[in-house]
Amino acid sequence: MIEIDINRLSQIERVNVIGTSGSGKSTFGRQLAHLFGLPFIEMDSAYWGPNWTEPTDEEFIPKVKAVTEGSRWVLDGNYSRTTPIKWRQVQLVVWLDMSFVRTVFRVSVRCLKRSLTKAEIWPGTGNRETLRKTFLSKESIILWAITSYRRNRQRYSEIMESQEYRHIWFVRLRSPSDVNSFLQTARMATIQSDPQRAADRAISNRKSTAAAQ
Repeated sequence: MIEIDINRLSQIERVNVIGTSGSGKSTFGRQLAHLFGLPFIEMDSAYWGPNWTEPTDEEFIPKVKAVTEGSRWVLDGNYSRTTPIKWRQVQLVVWLDMSFVRTVFRVSVRCLKRSLTKAEIWPGTGNRETLRKTFLSKESIILWAITSYRRNRQRYSEIMESQEYRHIWFVRLRSPSDVNSFLQTARMATIQSDPQRAADRAISNRKSTAAAQ
């Protein structure tokens, strides 16, 4: 089980969640943002335009700057060319370093579900997964997860030891149990830093659960 400094965690307001596609970044990022009452930003939604159009750096970089100039956020995504920008003010970087098998399995299941349901991934873009794009294309996100997995692990391992980013608190979560342990500590941190807000959120969650039943 990982050990997290709960006092330090209670002071965190700017977080970047990184990891290979399929590691669970978006799910974890949303959960953490909800616990801390922070805005959640998915970098993919800022990146991809209609019909899978990719922006130029002149279009994308200003978006990242605008988001990270704020004082409170949870940012989900890698995009290495934006690292000097998004990590200028970041306090905590959480690396979801799941096993290769788990990562590929999760991204495969996600892509298959999206392909079958034809759900729009980001509202207003019209972007949808297809079976052809998922399994028969060089642009397959599954293929990307497979080919980038080892490269990402090496790069993130080196970054964690870099003097350039010694001002950042890095946390490496290697398993679902690590993730659950971290989120439990985050819940305790919110109670410690703001008991009333934590109580209000708990009441709200119970009401939402009751309404759904």
